[in-house]
Amino acid sequence: MRRVLVVGWMFALSCCAWAQTFTGCSCGANPPGRPAARTLKPYAQEPEDLRPFSKFTVPYYQHYVDQVEYNGAARSTPVATNVDEVRIGFIAPLENHPDLALGKRMLNGATLAIEEANAAGGYGGKPFKLMLHNDSAIWGASSNEVVKMVYDDKVWAIFGSISGDTTHIALRVALRAEVPIVNSASTDPTIPETLIPWYFTVIQDDRVQSYTLARRIYTDLGLKRMAILRVNDRYGRFGVPKFRDASRRLGHPVVIEQKFLPYETDFRRQLKVIQDSRVDGIVLWTDQLKAALILKQMQELGMHQRVFGSHRTIGDELVAQAGPAAEGFEAVYPYDPNSRAAAWHNFNTRYTARFHETPEHFSALAYDQMQILLHAICEGGLNRANIRDVLYGTQTYTGVTGDMIFDTNDKDIRPLFLGTVHNGAITYRQASMEKAYARVGEEGVPFVGPETPDTTVAKKVAVFGPHADEQVRSESIVAFARKANLSLVAIPSELPWGKASDALVKAIYDDQVLGVIALDRASSHLAEQLAVKAFVPVIAVSYDRSLTSTNIAWIFREPEGTSLQQALTTLEGAMSKAGPNRSKIRSALAASGGFQSAGEPVVASK
Repeated sequence: MRRVLVVGWMFALSCCAWAQTFTGCSCGANPPGRPAARTLKPYAQEPEDLRPFSKFTVPYYQHYVDQVEYNGAARSTPVATNVDEVRIGFIAPLENHPDLALGKRMLNGATLAIEEANAAGGYGGKPFKLMLHNDSAIWGASSNEVVKMVYDDKVWAIFGSISGDTTHIALRVALRAEVPIVNSASTDPTIPETLIPWYFTVIQDDRVQSYTLARRIYTDLGLKRMAILRVNDRYGRFGVPKFRDASRRLGHPVVIEQKFLPYETDFRRQLKVIQDSRVDGIVLWTDQLKAALILKQMQELGMHQRVFGSHRTIGDELVAQAGPAAEGFEAVYPYDPNSRAAAWHNFNTRYTARFHETPEHFSALAYDQMQILLHAICEGGLNRANIRDVLYGTQTYTGVTGDMIFDTNDKDIRPLFLGTVHNGAITYRQASMEKAYARVGEEGVPFVGPETPDTTVAKKVAVFGPHADEQVRSESIVAFARKANLSLVAIPSELPWGKASDALVKAIYDDQVLGVIALDRASSHLAEQLAVKAFVPVIAVSYDRSLTSTNIAWIFREPEGTSLQQALTTLEGAMSKAGPNRSKIRSALAASGGFQSAGEPVVASK
């Protein structure tokens, strides 16, 4: 089955909405080229106690932490100009499918983004067009639809699907045909782990969801004996293994796992088995309607265990169908649907006016994903490899659902929200995979000590870490330091640790450096200890967020991959505003807008 959606031109409100995120389509006038190589450790930002074998050893190699590369020849293909419309393939369950309602919501979100783009002028006056294909959940039929999109429709990118199996099929086609595929609904964690360099997604996968649930259940609530009740399809099968892994690593292996077929509505047999297992709680991996039935049947059986769920189990349908039985139910969610942000409010208004329903995450994330794709097409031009390069160069993005963070596999790893049902309503708060061992300093970490005196020496900065001497001698750093009138003191950490620490102490106390830039995790931790004693600001280039959890007012973390020149630019900007005074430089860094209150980096939109 194939249908074509010809998108009409929208009214003035839509044009205004497009202008919030686009300033026009450059039509590939200046494609950005190959994205810069980067590394992000640990994979998926896993907390240490949830990493495989972390209690026993350190891996000699980590997979999935380096930018996925494309080294083919598609970049040399000329940008197409002789087109009347810009086609984007869309595959989702649109008819004769149990997930039909979810597919329609996903289509609505993508359609709104397309309509607003066309109302703002499209691709240089040429309209974007969605080429619709039904995901029938039958491998052969779905694969045929994907092939039709690429070779018959000649689309520039593919959007979809919800099911992990169809998305895997589309990935294989994308690899062969060299066409980008973007996704907003499939949480199968194995999809990006294929390392096929054409995939991009805006939804947090089952690994992030499972680890967040495990942290809430075992660490926050102290529960010990958990059961899993899941639907017996790919969504359920591939969702719960990461929760089982997290449970085992935290010392509480799952007691029992029960499953049911997608068409079942009576879960009393599975619930009685779980009840006999004397568990503290149950994790559901299914959809809202099945979750509502389970909660009502638990109430009938007199079961009082805490119940938690995946992102598809919570929403207005659950509350309406389960009624009082939903009280206390908790589930993860990709973003905060109760946000008061203007972008979210405006999107709700436009979406409701267009489709006469309230948006939920299948529609909202589809809107954000389509916006990112349209940006990539406009910036990269009608060349599939260029579009792919723009997508893979996107490290952060601020959409209607909030701030997104993309790892080196181009999947969204931003923190989830935890929804809780209380008195017939759902409240949401941000949740974390990290273990919160202390809750002080959450409103910021001020420095309340005596103001440090001005120094009489030139603007000196210590650079401490691996190969610091080589980096300081590089042409770009020498030129930057000369222009900024900076004197750099290089302290390579390859020296014996005693000598390296002595050199850093000398730089701080004898050379009176105004700040320290630490280049990796180990050097950052040592610099942090000296900073709290010597009152000197430190910019730490590291993935380790524990650096800013110790409530030390002098530490400011930059993400791993930040270059020395970028760190120097940040520090020099504060020095220029504050003058030769360490405490004033610290205050300037804290007020710069580049860091959160505890010293964590602020996520910027791309």
